[in-house]
Amino acid sequence: MKIAIYNDWDHIPKISATSDTELTLSFNGEYRKGDIIEISELIPARFYVVQIDAVMAPSIVYITTDTILYPIPFYAMKENLNPLAFVGNRHVINIRPAEDYEINVYRNLSENTFDRHDVIGLYPHASANVETRGESVFAAQNAINGNIAHGSHGEWPYESWGINCRDDAEFRLDFGRPVNIREVCIYERSDFPHDNWWVKGTLSFSNGAKETLTLEKREDGSPQKFCITQDNVSWMTLGELIKADDPSPFPALTQIKVFGTESSEYRL
Repeated sequence: MKIAIYNDWDHIPKISATSDTELTLSFNGEYRKGDIIEISELIPARFYVVQIDAVMAPSIVYITTDTILYPIPFYAMKENLNPLAFVGNRHVINIRPAEDYEINVYRNLSENTFDRHDVIGLYPHASANVETRGESVFAAQNAINGNIAHGSHGEWPYESWGINCRDDAEFRLDFGRPVNIREVCIYERSDFPHDNWWVKGTLSFSNGAKETLTLEKREDGSPQKFCITQDNVSWMTLGELIKADDPSPFPALTQIKVFGTESSEYRL
């Protein structure tokens, strides 16, 4: 494994480090616009534990390529992140192969604290057919970052998936490999009276199955939990969303958590 930091205009590493087992790169210096974190010399189709910044929680991710490129976000592109992320003149990046006992357990299969549109080959990955005004604070990735703060909307910690008032909005979650699902938790944003809420939605799975969800208004932003038994699922969508009869046009998704296990063919 190798971690390097360079700028996109010259690709000359400011610093780099390598290791076969567990790798930590410590960087003394400020990130500049155009800087990229490159994690390379990976084994494709493997699980890794990655912490891209000291204030962002580590995630167990499935990587299907030998190199991951993570552009450092600036300005409006980082308004959905902790304001301390990527700031200052000391930074730490960690990566290690995930252990069997971390992978082969019942766990949240959907969380990825550093998911982005432009990071290829990294799962779980969220996307959608609409994101309000293309703003980072309403990007689909916010719904799988583990943050369930719900008392407002907009900048961190109140980022969410915003649908720009679209009735045909659909959220997609890619796992990158087959998984077995047993529970889905939906956290609707609850910034009332600004927000609306959904009363119904449909989960569609890559295996062809569908599940209809009956949803409700929850003032405290607590999760709505659904027992779902679907095996060998490589992706799923949340769509056919019906909002409540309320003056507000703004329902939104704070978080979705999908619990289950790896499919047996991928057990290590």
